[in-house]
This record gives sequence, C-alpha cells and structure tokens, in this order.
Amino acid sequence: MAISDNQVVSISYELKDANSKEVVDSNLDTAPLTFILGKGQIIAGLENEIKNLSEGENANIKVSAKDGYGEYDEVAVQSLPKEQFAGLEMTKGMTLYGEDKDGGTVQVIVKSFDDEIVNVDFNHPLAGKDLLFSISIIEVREATKDELINGFVATNSGGCGCKTGDSCNTKKDKKADDHECCGGGGGGGCGSH
Repeated sequence: MAISDNQVVSISYELKDANSKEVVDSNLDTAPLTFILGKGQIIAGLENEIKNLSEGENANIKVSAKDGYGEYDEVAVQSLPKEQFAGLEMTKGMTLYGEDKDGGTVQVIVKSFDDEIVNVDFNHPLAGKDLLFSISIIEVREATKDELINGFVATNSGGCGCKTGDSCNTKKDKKADDHECCGGGGGGGCGSH
C-alpha cells in the first residue's frame, strides 16, 4: 500500500551528489529520519517519490536541483562590511549563522574576505546540485491527532519533528547525524525552502 499524506514515515538514507557520487549526508548509523508526509518537512522531490513507496521498500531516488534545494542563485552571494563580523576569526568556507528580519535562523558560507569586505553565500550548500537518495522505508503509521495539530512527530528517536530551521543543521555545523536531507534552505521548516 502506497504511503499517503498525514502518515508518519521513518526512513534510513544515504544522500549523494548525483554528479560526483560523493556522499554528502547519511543516517545509516543513527536513528531513522521521521516526519509527517505531506507537511513539507523534507524536500519536495523526495517527498513526492516517497508517496510511490510502501513500508519495507528500498529505493534510489534522483531529485533535481529545482525539486531539492533550488537552483544556485548568484544574487544570493553578497559583500558585507567586515565590521559586521567583528570578533570572529574568519576562514574561507566557514559556516556562520545569523537571524533574518523575521527572527528565523539564516546560514551563510564565507566565500572570501579581505580587510574591508566579507563575501558570503546565502545559498544552501546543496543548491544547484542534483541529488541521489538511497532510502529504506522502515516504518509507516498514521499520525496522531496531536501530531497533525502540532505539525511534528511526537518522538525522541530522531527525525524531523523539528522546528523551522532544520533542527537538522542550522544551529551547528553539519554532521552526519544532522539529517540534512530533511532541511531546506537553512530557514525553511525542516525541508521546505
């Protein structure tokens, strides 16, 4: 039986850059990623394909950049005065977190800097990349009334019963157990961007 909206789904996954085949995230050695299907808690391209699967199935799912973390946007690279980063020891490629005008978390990557200017990239690190997910559907169940009202899974077993800003990775540097695949855009709710 195919999985449908408002069901709680638990998956294990390995995520690769579809072109380079580099593994960029995995939860194979950690708790399953758990989310409510149809709530935008994972990226759209993955969510749409999971609807064609059933509990116990394995699948390789290719997600285009536009259905994943979006196309790379050159306008999202901005030059900011270095004084805005006073007190920080800057390194190229470092990830910084800030707050947007609505109080949400914003993730940026330092592209380059000099004595006056810091060039930061607001694009998600996987923006512009086609992705390949190898997933296993571990469990499927109906969401409880409370889960549907609250919009997150009532579990402490990991997964995406998160907040708006990827509990998955906006508060710290990305690690294998950060559940990157559930997040989107570093400020959208656990998967939407």
